[in-house]
Amino acid sequence: MRPRHLLYVLLALLAIAPALLPTRYVLLLDYVGVAALVALGVVLLTGIGGLLNLAQAGFAGVGAYVTALFTTQTDALPGGLAWLGGSPWLALAAGLLLTLALAALLGALTVRLPGPYLALCSIAWGLALPYAFGVLGGHGIDGIAPIRVAGVALDTADRMYYLIWPVLLVVLWAQRNLLDSRQGRAMRALRGGCAMAESMGVNSARLRFAILLIAAAQACIAGWLYAHLQRHVDPGPFSLRMGIEYVFMALVGGAAHVWGALLGAGLFTATGQWLRDTLVRLQWPFAGDGAYGDLGRYGGLDIALFGLVALVVLSRARDGLWPILARRLPLDREDGKVNMAAEPLPKRPLPPRGDIILEALRVTRRFGDRPANHEVSLSAEAGSILALIGPNGAGKSTLLDLLSGVDTPSSGAIVFMGDAVTGRGPRHYAELGLCRSFQQACLLPERSVLDNTALGAHLRGTHGIAACAGHADRREEARLLAEATRQLERVGLGDCLHQPAASLPPGRRRLLEIARALAADPCLLLLDEPAAGLRATEKTELAALLHKLRAGGMTILLAEHDRDFVMELADQVLVMDAGAITVRGTPAEVRAHPALRAAYVGSVR
Repeated sequence: MRPRHLLYVLLALLAIAPALLPTRYVLLLDYVGVAALVALGVVLLTGIGGLLNLAQAGFAGVGAYVTALFTTQTDALPGGLAWLGGSPWLALAAGLLLTLALAALLGALTVRLPGPYLALCSIAWGLALPYAFGVLGGHGIDGIAPIRVAGVALDTADRMYYLIWPVLLVVLWAQRNLLDSRQGRAMRALRGGCAMAESMGVNSARLRFAILLIAAAQACIAGWLYAHLQRHVDPGPFSLRMGIEYVFMALVGGAAHVWGALLGAGLFTATGQWLRDTLVRLQWPFAGDGAYGDLGRYGGLDIALFGLVALVVLSRARDGLWPILARRLPLDREDGKVNMAAEPLPKRPLPPRGDIILEALRVTRRFGDRPANHEVSLSAEAGSILALIGPNGAGKSTLLDLLSGVDTPSSGAIVFMGDAVTGRGPRHYAELGLCRSFQQACLLPERSVLDNTALGAHLRGTHGIAACAGHADRREEARLLAEATRQLERVGLGDCLHQPAASLPPGRRRLLEIARALAADPCLLLLDEPAAGLRATEKTELAALLHKLRAGGMTILLAEHDRDFVMELADQVLVMDAGAITVRGTPAEVRAHPALRAAYVGSVR
């Protein structure tokens, strides 16, 4: 069975479910849909973007309380807002605006900070928002009007089902489109480290901010639906504990998969209802009344059970349950076809051969009192290969980090393409035409070789998040994937387009990084130990590729341990020792210089 056929079967079952199931189970499906909407935001935040926000339930509460207040307490609204009263749809718009404003404030405070600052701030928000809801609505707000669509009141579980699930499926479709696009690859790159993402031209702070806003908006819509489904709101379902539970849903279902959010929400909602019903039958004193949606009110047993389930599942299935289930579905999986007839992407004009395109002027980098680089000066000419050699600890990789904007010099200046770029960050270098590989291969291990390479072409696309979510980027996406395929074939990886990057041996991962860098169409290519891990034949093929790139006008700066590889390849060689350049010249001049031997084996007295 093809995946789309299984999807059609699922959609058909969802369409007829209210006619086949008792109201009790339709109501349960309604709550699954609401929870899945919030969990989808957690997937985007945590599983894709590597962010942890425990205030998702609080953002759902904003949507719920805004619509509750606007539809039940019209007389209490300020004069300028009275016109909103009574309309759930206008209340949704108002709730989204308020939610986005709060999420923007949270993002402005945290997205540029390293470490767990978002998680810590979201804990504070998750604790504070329920108290704010209590102030606004006391112990709860009753009598919320039903939503009306085309004059029909959605006042039953069956009717709300046909609003909740279409909304969920549209959001799921849009999020899946987004994650399979240029912008989605950039989002996934955030988990690989901001240095790698920024070196590909990704604005990591802006993208983290956008992810936070999208997830908050999804939670707000879920809260709005929840309020009109329950016709009552109180602070309980929007507490920090519920925020943690939504994270559990995503993790157990599969935090990096949109279908994992649906699976996790279904498991947790059904388990929660079973626990609630069981405690009511046992006359547990904290069980509540057993009503659907009466979440988080049974003495902490729910969160303890869910935590135990998450621990057991994640100890056995680190990526959650969805990948395991997907592998067992009877599907005929076909690798996506790349349209090689797609219009080629425009090429960057290369600078005239012989022009100085990169200069380091007395660059020093200190870590405490220890200089890793000391007053290093160098220049790279267009259309040439410049090589750095030296023993381990000589400062080669540190210098490449400085020259690519990943790190900032303690003193000195760097000029690239005539622009003083010192301290500007790797994204600015990428925009000017510099792309690089890393000493330790920085890849998205679970993504395909093709996806990893297409990430390098990020700056060559133009469509934003909304266009990607709406699948309006199909033509551009075809061009990006075709370019990525050409670069993979160029480095000899054309036979493994759809393999996970993690399945490649170390040497081929180096080649994958080079293909990704070439997909950016750079004028200057920085390579950190590109021959490490390659077999002799692969080194010969890599040398031939680099010769061909140089002949085409590209400039290459590489740091390498393999002296024989460098001497046969480079136009100019710089020998580094103890953070300083001790020898510079042609390969023949450097090979004959006694300082080369001294750098590697020490001087002989």
